[in-house]
Amino acid sequence: MREIILINVSGPDKPGITASVVEILSRYNGNILDIGQAVVHDTLTLGMVVDVPPNSESSPMLKDVLFCGHALGMMVRFSIIESDEYEEWVKTQSRNLYIITLLARKITAGQIAAITGAIAEHGLNIDNMNRLSGRASLHDERSDQKACVEFAVRGEPHDLDHLRSRLMEISSQYDVDVAFQRDNAFRRNRRLVAFDMDSTLIEAEVIDELAKAAGVGEQVAAITERAMRGELDFTESFKRRVALLKGLDVSVLSQIADRLPITEGAEQLIRTLKVLGYKTAILSGGFTYFGEILRKRLGIDYVYANELAVDNGKVTGEVVGQVVDGQRKAALLREIAAKEGLELEQVIAVGDGANDLPMLGIAGLGIAFRAKPLVKRTAKQSISTLGLDGILYLLGVRDRDSEELLKRKVGEADQSGH
Repeated sequence: MREIILINVSGPDKPGITASVVEILSRYNGNILDIGQAVVHDTLTLGMVVDVPPNSESSPMLKDVLFCGHALGMMVRFSIIESDEYEEWVKTQSRNLYIITLLARKITAGQIAAITGAIAEHGLNIDNMNRLSGRASLHDERSDQKACVEFAVRGEPHDLDHLRSRLMEISSQYDVDVAFQRDNAFRRNRRLVAFDMDSTLIEAEVIDELAKAAGVGEQVAAITERAMRGELDFTESFKRRVALLKGLDVSVLSQIADRLPITEGAEQLIRTLKVLGYKTAILSGGFTYFGEILRKRLGIDYVYANELAVDNGKVTGEVVGQVVDGQRKAALLREIAAKEGLELEQVIAVGDGANDLPMLGIAGLGIAFRAKPLVKRTAKQSISTLGLDGILYLLGVRDRDSEELLKRKVGEADQSGH
């Protein structure tokens, strides 16, 4: 008679445990219907669902596995699975799979409890959990410390909108970021990332810096803040701000460019994306002068922004051509995706202001980065606690993956240099 048996092996991790157990199963012609293992702090948990064919007996097989486990210092447990129970479990594997990603500076039990509680309340089951960030030393108190845990969950939420709302509440309550995505082929096959520039790739609003130099800083900053909150039409507010820059000497542009702060994690993110084969773009309501500087510094593939009109070395207070507003950003995103032969589902858009919402809305993954409240509430995902390299976690990239990729790239560059 056919038997289906769940075998659990746990104990101190060491090389050869899985090989030893599976070798015994092979002697009895066992078929592995499911297998998984995890190691937490050098403690192994190995689980296998084994189909014992009718022409084999399970008793001697299990006896040998027990002896093997004892010799290796491992605990072994067995459970019989009825055929009907197994078939019912197989059916559940076709349910929707989602990825919930927790991002923070430090992971606490309270955060995990809140998220797993929300998962359970909505009828979802956790398939597995993985820490994507590297393990931090107890003595590591750096301000840029990162922590990330990814949950793979399966099932049909009782109320998807309510679950998203609950995860947003948890994010606010614990000052963490919680991303919720459907796990599908597009999530693992994204190939283009488009960034806003001001307050996204750089930790400044360039037009505000220009305004300070022109002596109209407070006036322009007030208009900028209202526009980013969505209280003013972007194009009209932009023209009003640029008009206040009339007469500014163009030499000021290079002075400001020299001191623009790159956002935390931006360089790490873009280096990793390039190694992975992604294309990158700046779609900005700012100015091309600064976008081109970032293109050279970071290795960006596309730059679209506004060109300041200049006459006799002075800013005229106007822009050349069409203003890059929210709708223009979305149109440009479509154009670049089409040029690269990509579906919009393969595109990631990142921004912080109301004028970024159109491109965030059409991208397969729209991320509000350190965004204004309106944008954070509206975007599909948001990151506020970490730097831009936190985006890699939403792609499922572990710290050690990106470190390995960058080391390999450096090695290849050194070899080509020789």
